[in-house]
Amino acid sequence: MSDTPANIPADLAGLCVPLDDLTPYHRNPRTGDLDAITESLATNGQYRAIVANRGTFTARPNEILAGNHTWAAARGLGWDRIAVTFVDVDDQAAARIVIVDNRTSDLAGYDTALLAEILEELPDLDGTGYDQDAVDDLLDGVSIPSVLPAETADSEGETVTDEHLTWGYMQWGTTRVQVSSDEIERLNAVHDAYYERQGTDTGFAFHLTDPLTSETTDA
Repeated sequence: MSDTPANIPADLAGLCVPLDDLTPYHRNPRTGDLDAITESLATNGQYRAIVANRGTFTARPNEILAGNHTWAAARGLGWDRIAVTFVDVDDQAAARIVIVDNRTSDLAGYDTALLAEILEELPDLDGTGYDQDAVDDLLDGVSIPSVLPAETADSEGETVTDEHLTWGYMQWGTTRVQVSSDEIERLNAVHDAYYERQGTDTGFAFHLTDPLTSETTDA
Protein backbone atom coordinates (compact mmCIF):
# COMPACT_ATOMS: atom_id res chain seq x y z
CA MET A 1 0.00 0.00 0.00
CA SER A 2 1.42 3.40 -0.95
CA ASP A 3 2.00 6.28 1.44
CA THR A 4 -0.58 8.98 2.00
CA PRO A 5 -0.23 11.72 -0.66
CA ALA A 6 1.83 14.66 0.59
CA ASN A 7 -1.03 17.08 -0.02
CA ILE A 8 -3.37 15.34 2.41
CA PRO A 9 -2.71 17.04 5.78
CA ALA A 10 -1.74 15.06 8.87
CA ASP A 11 -5.11 15.75 10.52
CA LEU A 12 -6.84 13.87 7.68
CA ALA A 13 -4.24 11.14 7.23
CA GLY A 14 -5.95 8.82 9.71
CA LEU A 15 -9.09 8.88 7.55
CA CYS A 16 -7.35 7.78 4.37
CA VAL A 17 -8.42 4.65 2.51
CA PRO A 18 -7.37 3.30 -0.90
CA LEU A 19 -9.25 4.96 -3.76
CA ASP A 20 -10.00 1.53 -5.21
CA ASP A 21 -11.97 0.61 -2.07
CA LEU A 22 -14.58 3.25 -2.92
CA THR A 23 -17.24 3.35 -5.63
CA PRO A 24 -19.08 6.40 -7.04
CA TYR A 25 -22.73 6.92 -6.15
CA HIS A 26 -24.78 4.81 -8.55
CA ARG A 27 -27.18 7.62 -9.51
CA ASN A 28 -25.25 10.84 -9.02
CA PRO A 29 -27.20 13.71 -10.66
CA ARG A 30 -24.39 16.23 -10.19
CA THR A 31 -22.15 17.21 -13.12
CA GLY A 32 -19.03 18.71 -11.59
CA ASP A 33 -16.22 20.75 -13.12
CA LEU A 34 -13.55 18.06 -12.95
CA ASP A 35 -10.81 20.34 -14.27
CA ALA A 36 -11.43 22.94 -11.54
CA ILE A 37 -11.54 20.28 -8.81
CA THR A 38 -8.34 18.71 -10.14
CA GLU A 39 -6.61 22.10 -10.08
CA SER A 40 -7.81 22.68 -6.52
CA LEU A 41 -6.50 19.31 -5.31
CA ALA A 42 -3.17 19.93 -7.03
CA THR A 43 -2.86 23.43 -5.56
CA ASN A 44 -4.61 23.23 -2.18
CA GLY A 45 -4.52 19.52 -1.42
CA GLN A 46 -7.47 17.74 0.18
CA TYR A 47 -8.75 20.11 2.85
CA ARG A 48 -11.89 18.17 3.80
CA ALA A 49 -12.86 14.51 3.75
CA ILE A 50 -15.33 13.07 1.29
CA VAL A 51 -18.28 11.06 2.63
CA ALA A 52 -19.06 7.42 1.84
CA ASN A 53 -21.79 5.01 2.89
CA ARG A 54 -20.67 1.69 4.40
CA GLY A 55 -23.58 0.01 2.66
CA THR A 56 -24.94 -2.29 5.35
CA PHE A 57 -28.49 -1.30 4.36
CA THR A 58 -27.99 -0.74 0.62
CA ALA A 59 -25.80 -3.69 -0.40
CA ARG A 60 -23.48 -1.18 -2.11
CA PRO A 61 -20.38 -1.02 0.11
CA ASN A 62 -18.23 2.10 0.39
CA GLU A 63 -20.39 4.13 -2.00
CA ILE A 64 -19.47 7.83 -2.18
CA LEU A 65 -22.29 10.19 -1.21
CA ALA A 66 -20.43 13.52 -1.11
CA GLY A 67 -17.24 14.08 -3.05
CA ASN A 68 -17.70 11.93 -6.15
CA HIS A 69 -15.84 14.38 -8.36
CA THR A 70 -13.12 14.90 -5.76
CA TRP A 71 -12.55 11.14 -5.83
CA ALA A 72 -12.43 11.16 -9.64
CA ALA A 73 -10.01 14.11 -9.66
CA ALA A 74 -7.74 12.34 -7.17
CA ARG A 75 -7.66 9.29 -9.43
CA GLY A 76 -6.76 11.51 -12.35
CA LEU A 77 -3.86 12.96 -10.35
CA GLY A 78 -2.57 9.46 -9.65
CA TRP A 79 -3.42 9.42 -5.95
CA ASP A 80 -3.80 6.00 -4.34
CA ARG A 81 -5.54 7.11 -1.14
CA ILE A 82 -8.07 9.73 -0.06
CA ALA A 83 -9.52 10.89 3.25
CA VAL A 84 -13.06 9.65 3.91
CA THR A 85 -15.64 9.80 6.68
CA PHE A 86 -18.26 7.05 6.73
CA VAL A 87 -21.96 6.88 7.45
CA ASP A 88 -24.13 3.77 7.35
CA VAL A 89 -27.59 4.62 6.05
CA ASP A 90 -30.37 3.13 3.93
CA ASP A 91 -31.18 4.04 0.32
CA GLN A 92 -33.56 6.86 1.22
CA ALA A 93 -31.14 8.57 3.61
CA ALA A 94 -28.28 8.09 1.14
CA ALA A 95 -30.31 9.80 -1.59
CA ARG A 96 -31.16 12.68 0.74
CA ILE A 97 -27.48 13.20 1.59
CA VAL A 98 -26.48 13.20 -2.08
CA ILE A 99 -29.21 15.67 -2.97
CA VAL A 100 -28.77 18.09 -0.06
CA ASP A 101 -24.98 18.15 -0.41
CA ASN A 102 -25.43 19.47 -3.93
CA ARG A 103 -28.52 21.59 -3.28
CA THR A 104 -27.08 23.62 -0.41
CA SER A 105 -24.25 24.61 -2.73
CA ASP A 106 -26.76 25.68 -5.38
CA LEU A 107 -28.73 27.78 -2.89
CA ALA A 108 -25.69 29.64 -1.58
CA GLY A 109 -24.86 33.05 -2.98
CA TYR A 110 -21.98 35.54 -2.87
CA ASP A 111 -21.24 39.00 -1.71
CA THR A 112 -19.68 39.66 -5.11
CA ALA A 113 -17.90 42.85 -4.04
CA LEU A 114 -16.25 41.02 -1.14
CA LEU A 115 -15.40 38.04 -3.35
CA ALA A 116 -13.75 40.37 -5.86
CA GLU A 117 -11.81 42.02 -3.02
CA ILE A 118 -10.55 38.64 -1.75
CA LEU A 119 -9.54 37.55 -5.25
CA GLU A 120 -7.72 40.86 -5.65
CA GLU A 121 -5.59 40.14 -2.59
CA LEU A 122 -4.35 36.78 -3.89
CA PRO A 123 -1.05 36.74 -5.81
CA ASP A 124 -2.64 34.56 -8.51
CA LEU A 125 -5.87 32.67 -9.23
CA ASP A 126 -4.41 29.15 -9.02
CA GLY A 127 -6.67 26.72 -7.18
CA THR A 128 -9.57 29.18 -6.84
CA GLY A 129 -11.70 27.88 -9.70
CA TYR A 130 -11.50 31.35 -11.30
CA ASP A 131 -9.57 32.51 -14.33
CA GLN A 132 -9.21 36.14 -15.39
CA ASP A 133 -12.20 35.96 -17.74
CA ALA A 134 -14.38 34.69 -14.89
CA VAL A 135 -13.11 37.49 -12.64
CA ASP A 136 -13.90 40.06 -15.32
CA ASP A 137 -17.41 38.61 -15.63
CA LEU A 138 -17.75 38.78 -11.86
CA LEU A 139 -16.73 42.44 -11.82
CA ASP A 140 -19.29 43.19 -14.53
CA GLY A 141 -21.96 42.31 -12.00
CA VAL A 142 -20.52 44.30 -9.11
CA SER A 143 -22.36 47.48 -8.28
CA ILE A 144 -19.66 50.09 -7.76
CA PRO A 145 -20.59 53.40 -6.13
CA SER A 146 -20.22 56.30 -8.54
CA VAL A 147 -19.15 58.67 -5.78
CA LEU A 148 -16.56 57.91 -3.09
CA PRO A 149 -14.67 60.03 -0.58
CA ALA A 150 -11.79 61.71 -2.39
CA GLU A 151 -8.32 60.30 -1.64
CA THR A 152 -5.39 62.70 -1.56
CA ALA A 153 -1.63 62.48 -1.32
CA ASP A 154 0.18 63.33 1.88
CA SER A 155 2.36 65.84 0.09
CA GLU A 156 2.46 67.69 -3.22
CA GLY A 157 3.84 65.57 -6.04
CA GLU A 158 3.36 62.24 -4.29
CA THR A 159 1.85 59.53 -6.52
CA VAL A 160 -1.58 58.29 -5.49
CA THR A 161 -1.89 55.15 -7.61
CA ASP A 162 -4.89 53.83 -5.65
CA GLU A 163 -6.80 57.03 -6.31
CA HIS A 164 -6.70 56.55 -10.05
CA LEU A 165 -6.09 52.91 -10.96
CA THR A 166 -7.16 50.05 -8.74
CA TRP A 167 -8.02 46.46 -9.71
CA GLY A 168 -11.56 46.54 -11.10
CA TYR A 169 -12.11 50.29 -11.33
CA MET A 170 -10.63 53.68 -12.16
CA GLN A 171 -11.22 56.67 -9.93
CA TRP A 172 -10.57 60.38 -10.22
CA GLY A 173 -11.71 62.87 -7.65
CA THR A 174 -14.81 61.28 -6.17
CA THR A 175 -15.91 59.46 -9.33
CA ARG A 176 -15.28 55.75 -9.92
CA VAL A 177 -15.92 53.73 -13.08
CA GLN A 178 -15.41 50.04 -13.75
CA VAL A 179 -12.63 48.85 -16.06
CA SER A 180 -11.43 45.45 -17.28
CA SER A 181 -8.06 43.88 -16.47
CA ASP A 182 -6.73 44.69 -19.97
CA GLU A 183 -7.82 48.30 -19.58
CA ILE A 184 -6.12 48.49 -16.20
CA GLU A 185 -2.85 47.26 -17.71
CA ARG A 186 -2.99 49.90 -20.45
CA LEU A 187 -4.09 52.64 -18.04
CA ASN A 188 -1.30 51.81 -15.62
CA ALA A 189 1.22 52.23 -18.43
CA VAL A 190 -0.30 55.61 -19.33
CA HIS A 191 -0.38 56.61 -15.66
CA ASP A 192 3.29 55.68 -15.12
CA ALA A 193 4.36 57.60 -18.23
CA TYR A 194 2.32 60.63 -17.16
CA TYR A 195 3.75 60.65 -13.64
CA GLU A 196 7.31 60.21 -14.91
CA ARG A 197 6.84 63.18 -17.22
CA GLN A 198 4.88 65.44 -14.82
CA GLY A 199 6.17 64.34 -11.42
CA THR A 200 2.62 64.39 -10.05
CA ASP A 201 -0.79 62.75 -10.52
CA THR A 202 -2.49 66.13 -10.68
CA GLY A 203 -4.37 66.49 -13.96
CA PHE A 204 -4.12 62.81 -14.88
CA ALA A 205 -7.89 62.40 -15.37
CA PHE A 206 -7.99 65.43 -17.65
CA HIS A 207 -5.04 63.97 -19.54
CA LEU A 208 -7.11 60.84 -20.21
CA THR A 209 -10.32 62.64 -21.15
CA ASP A 210 -8.99 65.69 -23.01
CA PRO A 211 -9.52 65.12 -26.80
CA LEU A 212 -6.24 66.94 -27.47
CA THR A 213 -4.33 64.22 -25.63
CA SER A 214 -6.36 61.24 -26.88
CA GLU A 215 -3.74 60.40 -29.46
CA THR A 216 -1.10 60.09 -26.73
CA THR A 217 -3.44 58.11 -24.49
CA ASP A 218 -4.35 55.63 -27.22
CA ALA A 219 -0.69 54.99 -27.83
